[in-house]
Amino acid sequence: MPRYALKVEYDGLPFVGWQRQTNQPSVQAAIEAALARLEPGPHKIAAAGRTDAGVHGLAQVAHCDLVKDWDPFKLMGAVNYHLKPAPVAVLACAQVAEDWHARFSALERRYLFRLLMRRPPETLEAGRVWRVPQSLDVAAMREGARHLLGKHDFTTFRSSICQAKSPIKTLDSLEIEEVEGLGGPELRFHLSARSFLHNQVRSIVGTLERVGAGSWTPEDVKTALEARDRAACGPVCPPQGLYLAGVGYPEDPFA
Repeated sequence: MPRYALKVEYDGLPFVGWQRQTNQPSVQAAIEAALARLEPGPHKIAAAGRTDAGVHGLAQVAHCDLVKDWDPFKLMGAVNYHLKPAPVAVLACAQVAEDWHARFSALERRYLFRLLMRRPPETLEAGRVWRVPQSLDVAAMREGARHLLGKHDFTTFRSSICQAKSPIKTLDSLEIEEVEGLGGPELRFHLSARSFLHNQVRSIVGTLERVGAGSWTPEDVKTALEARDRAACGPVCPPQGLYLAGVGYPEDPFA
């Protein structure tokens, strides 16, 4: 059976997350239903990462197996046609080797988190950013972030329901970018790693926000990390500012 890689964009707000759940709307179920319109029967796709409810996808990657030998461009168009009106779109499609796997072949996941700094409620950006009502000390946040780079036991920044076998992960990069967004001044957090723990990104951003607000010092981040205790973590920020921004492979299947 030919295997196809799909690069997927989605609005996470209407969904309980990526993963299929009984009688609940999910991104996975929406794509599988679209595939069933093309080739009747059950379909089960696999993705590079399972995003939570409210988390968005800029470039999620999934794969599917089909009976027909599809032209990738035509497959992309056909899936998009049957996805309507769900806020999900296939941005690119490519035929890949039978042993290629969206999750297990991946070498890197990249996440973006958007934080909007303004007192008035967000209107046009509602559900797309996390709004905090004051300016933050970005220099202090960057100093705190440096303690998290590299290989560590991230138990402090791991959800209590995380199913990963080990809390040890290597955070390859964590950059905080200052931009003038549509709704006002934004901080954009760019994080990359081979893989992440459940809620790791939101736990890190929530903790660094406390540093920027002056409630924590940059050194407190190091202390929290070394505690290896979930209770030592700062607040977990809401999901709506989080985006799965990209997935890296030994060779880009969409190149």
